[in-house]
Amino acid sequence: MKKQALIVLVTLIIFSEQIFAQANLLNAKVPQEVGMLNEQQLALEKSSPIAYGFVDDRDVLWSKTVWETIDLNERINFPYYYPTINNGNLSSTRKSLFRVLIDNINSGDITEIYNTSYFNDKLTPEDLEDRLLSKKLSAVGIEKSNSGEEVSEDDFDEYKIETDKVVQYRIKGTWYVNKRLGELKYRLIGIAPVAPDVSTLSEGPAAMADALVPLFWVWFPDARESLNKSKVFNTRNSSQPITFDNMLNSRRFNSIIYQEENVYEDRAVNQYIYEDALRQLLESERIKSEIRDFEQDLWNN
Repeated sequence: MKKQALIVLVTLIIFSEQIFAQANLLNAKVPQEVGMLNEQQLALEKSSPIAYGFVDDRDVLWSKTVWETIDLNERINFPYYYPTINNGNLSSTRKSLFRVLIDNINSGDITEIYNTSYFNDKLTPEDLEDRLLSKKLSAVGIEKSNSGEEVSEDDFDEYKIETDKVVQYRIKGTWYVNKRLGELKYRLIGIAPVAPDVSTLSEGPAAMADALVPLFWVWFPDARESLNKSKVFNTRNSSQPITFDNMLNSRRFNSIIYQEENVYEDRAVNQYIYEDALRQLLESERIKSEIRDFEQDLWNN
């Protein structure tokens, strides 16, 4: 019975991923009909993300929380970066991850946004404006101010963090061994877009590159519903996209561990390995190996 239910679930997932990318493209008589869904397709579109199974604390034999960086300059991570035009909004079915997060925060569908990865300082959409938008007096405005003239809104230059400015994502998650299942599992906890500090946008690329900061942290379980409604372009087959929720939960990205929970106040790798990118990378791989080896050692002892 369980096997049959699993087959049905997998079939629904595959079918739901196939229907919407270019829905009705081959039957459309006018461009406006492209993307129109029938009743069955609409019902599948409204489906919720696959629920996490309940994990009793007594079943967690071992766990380790790590923080990772997803570099959007890497080709494998491009689906999280593009599209960048129109602030990440190419069409109703193709948006960048940053645009999806911002749109759902502004609409109130994502409410659990925080200042740090420890989720103890909650932010409001209004709080984000200071992090995403900066205004500075233009050269004309400075001349007016120096001469004692009244300055208007037109005398300010506006700088804004948009999709193309986001160069990384940071994620926080926990690896754990479920002794009831006897396997190593991963649970994503939080995600944060990383971009230059908005105050450096007027100072040029060099200043921007040296001032990368996480803009905000999103409690991932709260964002799953929204991410499940947004699809990622499949470079191998555009008729079968998948959702951002599935992409992130299945860890379809390349990342580097930059921090792990430890007795030293969870210090980051670059806090004890200074100005040596190679050794920092090797330390990241050491932490990954430690996680993998724990599962292997379960069966070797």
